[in-house]
Amino acid sequence: MGFGMFFFWIVLIILAVLLVRGLFQSNQSPNGNPSSTAFSPREILEQRYARGEINQEQFLQMQKDLQ
Repeated sequence: MGFGMFFFWIVLIILAVLLVRGLFQSNQSPNGNPSSTAFSPREILEQRYARGEINQEQFLQMQKDLQ
């Protein structure tokens, strides 16, 4: 009987955690990012440069193209 009671509480806790996660994740898009986030082309360019995806020369040329 002790193991049955332990198992019951484990299942109950897991269900509660899943319920809370489902409630808090309902206002996010499927990829995990908030759906209201939209970046301008300039912001995207700056992020790519900051991550090192493009070098300074490419950054400056793309920045010039955006103007």
